Amino acid sequence: MKKIGIMTTGGDCSGLNTVIQRLYRGASLRGWQVIGVLDGTDGLCETPPRIIKFNDETLPIEAARLAGSFLHSGRVQALNFETAAKSGKIDRFNKQLRKSLLDLKLDAMVLIGGNGSLSLAWCNKEIYTGLQLVCIPKTIDMDIPLTDKTIGFNTAVQQLTSFCDQLMLTARSHHRWFVTQTMGRECGQLALNAGIAIGATAILIPEIKFDVDALIRHIKSAPTDYGIILVSEGISLRGHSGRPADMISRKLTAAGIVNRTAYPEHTQRVGDTTAADRILAARMADCALHAIENNETYVMTAIKDCTCKTVSLQDFFESGSITADPHIPDVKTSDAYVSPDDPLLDIATDLGIYIGESK
Repeated sequence: MKKIGIMTTGGDCSGLNTVIQRLYRGASLRGWQVIGVLDGTDGLCETPPRIIKFNDETLPIEAARLAGSFLHSGRVQALNFETAAKSGKIDRFNKQLRKSLLDLKLDAMVLIGGNGSLSLAWCNKEIYTGLQLVCIPKTIDMDIPLTDKTIGFNTAVQQLTSFCDQLMLTARSHHRWFVTQTMGRECGQLALNAGIAIGATAILIPEIKFDVDALIRHIKSAPTDYGIILVSEGISLRGHSGRPADMISRKLTAAGIVNRTAYPEHTQRVGDTTAADRILAARMADCALHAIENNETYVMTAIKDCTCKTVSLQDFFESGSITADPHIPDVKTSDAYVSPDDPLLDIATDLGIYIGESK
């Protein structure tokens, strides 16, 4: 009988509980024992490791739609890769993770994480020696290479779209523009997709240079005197500091454009998991279980051309834009961004949305 562990790391998002429940269901039908590691790597740092043994009552199917992670994703004050590196305890930290995994006597670990977590897993792969490591990509940022979809992204787009739909009503009532700042870090996928969904007047993303004067001209020539300007949190404006939405808002105010800023913040990371994300979670959970059956290791589940399959963690890491992790010295992460030939960019232009100066 196989014994597998499930662990969620990094930021939370909708869909985590769905994939956990689907993993447990599929594993139990195979006669496998399933445990969950609480608080991610933080839970592995404790002696004994903080775990929960799954059964049919642990995470009932009706609760699997809920946002957040039933297993939690770590505590700010606890030791993790970032705090261990900053305090010079990274070697001790890695040894503790390795010892905990050995003590748990796992055959496989399913790690559900974002591009940072998956990059760390590959760069510290010796921690998982002796057991199968299968990763499942989740993030609202959609910044993971080699997969067309990540768990949580669809729900985040829906949450942001719903938020902006309500803003549009008050914008119309007061002949006002709303500069709305989205999450997404250095990737503009969330802003781009939600912007197309709501019919934004402008979408500013980190991947495309924009001109403030051109933006102002575009807004002034718009057929309405209200609307939404979506600003990804990763954009920058030369010579200015502060939150991106505030910077753009000040420029619009100076040009005589009545506007307000709006920050949906963590509402983008919550909300009942959409059907699309639940289906994706089920597909990736099933793919991960088949990978364990086939004795695969150091792999990631991925959606490519509508097919769910595994790709090697090495290929995931080397296929992206490899950059230094800003929080962990001597560690690099692999990132994906909005491609210059993304069809949504052309669609935005065709719909009269200001997307920047490259289109």
